[in-house]
Amino acid sequence: MEPEPTVAVQIPLLGDERLKNWAKVVEHVDIAKTGGWAYEGTFIAAGGVQDVAAPCVVLVYGERGSRAKPQPEARVYLANTDGTLTHHGTATGRAWARTLRDTVVELLERDVPLAETRRPWDPHLMAYSDEALREELRRRSSRA
Repeated sequence: MEPEPTVAVQIPLLGDERLKNWAKVVEHVDIAKTGGWAYEGTFIAAGGVQDVAAPCVVLVYGERGSRAKPQPEARVYLANTDGTLTHHGTATGRAWARTLRDTVVELLERDVPLAETRRPWDPHLMAYSDEALREELRRRSSRA
């Protein structure tokens, strides 16, 4: 099996940078644990570019409000092989970890990694001739 490519992705910063915020590449979810401790993986910095092995699941957490009454927000992304993040879920409040758990497990258990051929339509395709696009469709149909 080929190693997953390392790509640079922009990890968002959620909430107020003066409060808690973190990001993690999730490798496993331990359903016996509660809260954020259920998400096992490697911490990465939020609010900047990070190198990750794509495709992978990225969990980003941040807090808004005050230190006395923080308002948590968490988001789940899939880091794609083209260096983009695809948003798969958002949860707010104290139950964020359980709210996102099933989504994260589903992404981790995916059968086929997200490949570049599954990217959405791109305006750059307009530069190709109709015949070149038809030929690409024939080529892809013969592989299936």
